[in-house]
Amino acid sequence: MNSPTIRAALYGRVSTEDQAENGYSIDAQLDQLRRYCELYGREIAGEYVDRGVSGKSLKGRYELQRLLRDAEEGKFDEVIVWKFNRMARKNIDLLQIVDFLEKNNIAFHSFTEKFDTNTSMGKFALQMMGAVGELERNTIVDNVKMGHKQRAKTGKHNGKVPLGYRITEAQGSGRSRDSEIVIFEEEAAIVRNIYEQYASGHGLKAIANDLNHRGYKTKSGKPFSICAIRDLLDNPMFVGKIRYNRYENWAERRRKGKSSEIILAQGDHPAIVSDDLWEKVQLLRKKKSTMPKKRFEGEYLLTGLIRCPECGAAMTASRTVNRAKDGSKVVRMYYSCGRFRSQGSSVCHANSVRKDEAERAVTERIQQAVAQPDILKKVVRSVNERRSSRIKPLRDELASVQARIDMLEEKKRKYLELYEMDVMDRQMFAGRLNDLNKELDAELTRRSKLHLELRDDQAEPVSYELVRSLLSRFDALLRRSPFPQRKTLLHLIVKQITLDDRKRVGNVELAFNEETEKHFLSAAPSADNMAKGAFPLSGKARKLDYKFSIFL
Repeated sequence: MNSPTIRAALYGRVSTEDQAENGYSIDAQLDQLRRYCELYGREIAGEYVDRGVSGKSLKGRYELQRLLRDAEEGKFDEVIVWKFNRMARKNIDLLQIVDFLEKNNIAFHSFTEKFDTNTSMGKFALQMMGAVGELERNTIVDNVKMGHKQRAKTGKHNGKVPLGYRITEAQGSGRSRDSEIVIFEEEAAIVRNIYEQYASGHGLKAIANDLNHRGYKTKSGKPFSICAIRDLLDNPMFVGKIRYNRYENWAERRRKGKSSEIILAQGDHPAIVSDDLWEKVQLLRKKKSTMPKKRFEGEYLLTGLIRCPECGAAMTASRTVNRAKDGSKVVRMYYSCGRFRSQGSSVCHANSVRKDEAERAVTERIQQAVAQPDILKKVVRSVNERRSSRIKPLRDELASVQARIDMLEEKKRKYLELYEMDVMDRQMFAGRLNDLNKELDAELTRRSKLHLELRDDQAEPVSYELVRSLLSRFDALLRRSPFPQRKTLLHLIVKQITLDDRKRVGNVELAFNEETEKHFLSAAPSADNMAKGAFPLSGKARKLDYKFSIFL
């Protein structure tokens, strides 16, 4: 009796850096893997390729996400990669992926390293080689950081330059040639104006508002905000110094990764503001940082969820304090446009809505849907119609993307023919091919993302009972939980709240998926759980195989 044919999934990945520095080729990877499958009698169940994507995280790797979904559905028996670091650069990510595959009875093979995770030695080899691979990557990162630190200590800038500067190629040739930072006077005038305004007593918002009214933009072409002004005022580069290593591992830790070894050195670039002006501004910044920050009393449930009816930005907490006839203070609390509060009236307007009215309208909308079956049935019908109508535009876009991919592939073929006929020299051919590969990578990534979106939207229609059950539990938790839990719940489930032209609550969009379903399992949180700040779990949630949104 013949044993069943093993179904194999081939996964390939190449980052932009790999293509540029190491010459890795997706086509070469797949070609080797196809030969392997042919030699050992594997049936290729699918090919999954992430192009131009780094392996340091799972974000943006749509083909890997599709592979994991197909693994869960049992569409293949093993995953084969050309090299284990194609799957992940971090050892913890690699082990988690392999563990997920094993739980679904799927083996993981590496063509180059020749190990099989079905065996104990194969698992051990994977862990060791994953650790070695991560060590190699971290060593490269450390060497790059060391080089950047040395550049900073000698007064050279790393990375992009702020407003007011430009990078030009310095004179010379070869590897010793370095770039030069010069002042771009049109932008430098804006920087000096910001420093002069702050030194004369203007606040961050007032400066941002003034610049935006005059039509000035940041380095990235956006309106000025409070944060943008603050960052410019705190940057010593404008006084001729180089600051480096304020944060470590920014990609993972962001501002939490503050470094204790900040480098501050005299730069070899020209200063935009004088020492006296810089010192005056820093004295004011230090003094204002010790002043008590304005705090609003009250519990704002919907901050970040309500959208401004004018510009679409998230609305934030605000309040006004007035005097009543008897002399007492009257405090009124609102949600106001975040862009107005940050960037001023040239960008948007306050568009304030009363806090209590907005929150009451949202909760009443949910309660009405739960209490009135006719309303809820219309909601469910609308959800399913919207899901159906969304498929066609996605398919049209997918067809357009595929046509673009075919056109780029045809261009590559024509350039290869011209190169083989000696009509095009090697340097021009390499340049054109590089440009085409960049465009092709972007289109292939977009195609993968569209495939995933279509897969979600083509799920079974949402049932009335499911929506009623979810909304009932949501409403019960919302009414019975303390404030911290209610706010957490709203931010987990409410995608956004829009206002109409009369600044009243228009649509309340709720988004449900497998993760958020975990928080709908009890209508009556226990006192112990409420004290711990966790939502109670009284059983196992029914697994959602898709995500969907409800407009109330």
